[in-house]
Amino acid sequence: MKTKLFAVALFFTFVFSFMLISAGVPDAAAEKKLKAGFIYVGPVGDYGWSHAHDMGKKYAEEKFPWLETVIVESVAESDSMRIIDRLIQQQKCDVVFTTSFGYMDDTVKAGKKYPDNILMHCSGFKRSANVGTYFGDLYQMYYLNGLMAGALTKTNKIGYVAAFPIPELIRHINAYALGVKAANPKASVDVKWIYAWYGPDKAKEAAEALIAEGCDALAFTEDTPAVIEVGQDHSEKGKQIYTFSHYSAMQPYGEDSVVSGQYMDWGGIYATILENIYNGTWTSKNMEDKDILWLAKEKAAILGGTPTDPVNPKFVPALKAAMIDSPEFGKISAYDLVMKRYEQMKQGREVFEPFTGPIKDNKGNLKIKAGEKASIGDLMSIMYYVDGVNGNIPQ
Repeated sequence: MKTKLFAVALFFTFVFSFMLISAGVPDAAAEKKLKAGFIYVGPVGDYGWSHAHDMGKKYAEEKFPWLETVIVESVAESDSMRIIDRLIQQQKCDVVFTTSFGYMDDTVKAGKKYPDNILMHCSGFKRSANVGTYFGDLYQMYYLNGLMAGALTKTNKIGYVAAFPIPELIRHINAYALGVKAANPKASVDVKWIYAWYGPDKAKEAAEALIAEGCDALAFTEDTPAVIEVGQDHSEKGKQIYTFSHYSAMQPYGEDSVVSGQYMDWGGIYATILENIYNGTWTSKNMEDKDILWLAKEKAAILGGTPTDPVNPKFVPALKAAMIDSPEFGKISAYDLVMKRYEQMKQGREVFEPFTGPIKDNKGNLKIKAGEKASIGDLMSIMYYVDGVNGNIPQ
């Protein structure tokens, strides 16, 4: 009798489940999805900022079967609100990532307009209940690049090609200059502003101008290998120009010029944020949170011009031959100092922080007291040149 009752119950359970499926009632656990929109300031083929973000997006997309994504490339900062509207209203995105500093105010406005959606702004500082900020920063790697530039320069003139005068770039320029000064107190940094994230022609023109002015080492923030191509061209013709790649593994564009560089792995950041949103554990967090600002410790900021070599083997002998007087390590080669500092950075800001006082601006004003470390908030809003950077920040 029990067997017959069990068989009948099993039959009706099957029939009821079939009726639910036929009626279009899905299994909630199996059907739960999250749709994320990404707004890029440049083309994904720029091999710089937007390319790196898209690689991080793809990592998260491959990791989570429940994730659906859509991107919009080359969005002018003045047009970001229209694109946010489109992603939420027409394409039904649950969360929108806006990946340029200039999108900040429109992202905040969109947060008020769409209280049931989540918006995440990269590199900004304005937050609300449904608007969060996140960032993976490279200033530590710029410091290491500065150590190498200061050790290798023959002219004591170091160049930097910069996109826009915003805190992110000032932070990178200053970190680079602090590294240069630690290796070579006689060297200084000159900056050329090009007012473009994606401007290869402007970047090449600025690089050529810096070289003409005597600079023999160049770093940059512009989303193409243009500066590296200029350095490679001069190096092939017999005038060694040392370059440091930015945001992607650009060494193949300048095997005789690229000493090192830095690139960002956004995959872990995006995976963490999206998983928190999907699980319902996301909140708009403080800038000190590691999910918001990822550095070398979180394996987001990586040293090197390729994924395999933190330093181009071509320049390792010269860096090992260049000796630096370090207050912490005594007489040490530039190469060994770079590697030691890199390992310290991987342990956290509390072990080694480039912005540790005393630090003065280039007007002689004390900005960070002896023994003190700059806070994340201070670094996110920094708008002064440190000692060793020539000129003034454009207004």
